[in-house]
Amino acid sequence: MVAERGLPSRSQMIAELIRHELAEHSGERPDAMLAGTITLIYRAESGRVRHALAQTQLGYVKEVISAQNVFLEDDQAMEVLLVQGPAERLQQLCDALRKVRGVQQIKLVTTTALLPPLHFHGDDAPFDGESTPP
Repeated sequence: MVAERGLPSRSQMIAELIRHELAEHSGERPDAMLAGTITLIYRAESGRVRHALAQTQLGYVKEVISAQNVFLEDDQAMEVLLVQGPAERLQQLCDALRKVRGVQQIKLVTTTALLPPLHFHGDDAPFDGESTPP
């Protein structure tokens, strides 16, 4: 595996495997905060599937950070969602997307590293780009 992935040492490979297992283990705790991606492959022949996916994502607006969609050959499309939130909510989102008729494949990949806060709450002012960030 070390040679196949072009890593300089076995210790780097072991560290990668440990990080992967730690993220998987954290995902088993429903309250664990995770960041990651959801990758979907679906039939693109009609707008019905894409509309159903968008409607499902609306119920998870706090968890879905962004989405990228590309069309593939053979009338298929791939959508990649950047997500963050409690493990239980991310799994619920995956389950809801899986139920959309036309979704052929779906995979959630997570990490315990989180995105920096996107919004400020309380008396904190958002960074304006000119002053020192809060």
